Amino acid sequence: MPSNTITVTLLQLAKMIDHSLLHPTMTDEDIVAGLRIARANHVATACVKPYLIPLAKKELAGSDVLVCPVIGFPHGNSTTEIKVIEATAAAKAGGDEIDMVVNVGKVLGGDWDYVKEEIRQINEAVVAHGAILKVIFENDYLQSEHIARLCEICTELKVAFVKTSTGYGFVKQKDGSYNYRGATVKDLKLMREKSGKDVQIKAAGGVRTLDDLLHVMSLGVTRIGATATVAILEEAKKRGIGNEPVEVSFKPMAEDSTGGY
Repeated sequence: MPSNTITVTLLQLAKMIDHSLLHPTMTDEDIVAGLRIARANHVATACVKPYLIPLAKKELAGSDVLVCPVIGFPHGNSTTEIKVIEATAAAKAGGDEIDMVVNVGKVLGGDWDYVKEEIRQINEAVVAHGAILKVIFENDYLQSEHIARLCEICTELKVAFVKTSTGYGFVKQKDGSYNYRGATVKDLKLMREKSGKDVQIKAAGGVRTLDDLLHVMSLGVTRIGATATVAILEEAKKRGIGNEPVEVSFKPMAEDSTGGY
């Protein structure tokens, strides 16, 4: 079990974050404001919808923040051919990191040949154009055996990252409402265990506080998707996290849920 302390710097935390700008209602004005937050906080990437790549490149020019477009988002149901075209176009347009969604129905149906071939084609297209691929599983829809097999496939294909969720994988709850768990401790441990050492883990969906970030970091996660970037980094500063490494404690999340609710 990891201890509830970890040694970090502020820049190290910032470079853990893909600042998420993916809500369907966001206007160009909203996106520009979000890109300026990403730039000011020196996050790893700004995660944007494909049509926004030119705007993101313009706003982030000269900064240390990369552009991360999503493809097949959020349901992963386009044909493999279209996903490859979309991924290729996103990389050619200046996407540095590409987040794709698996075909969830094919995963649940156990059509692993289809799933592997789709990821292979997209990964090869992305890498050929100088970008890297993150494969989104949408864990809320899956069982542990599906997650484990996807990690094995992504390891075989030398994918850069495996990622828990889109943040939009809503599941009908017992009370009739729709919600999602996102990145759970249980799933993150499984993904780290079943993925090769060269495959990084991205936790997305529900990582909303500094404690959440520090905990997933202690599990071997190297990237998170977040909308609460400013709140997380401001809390880090309040706790004395700055330019020099400092040991901080964190409140652990429950095993089967994220801490952000």
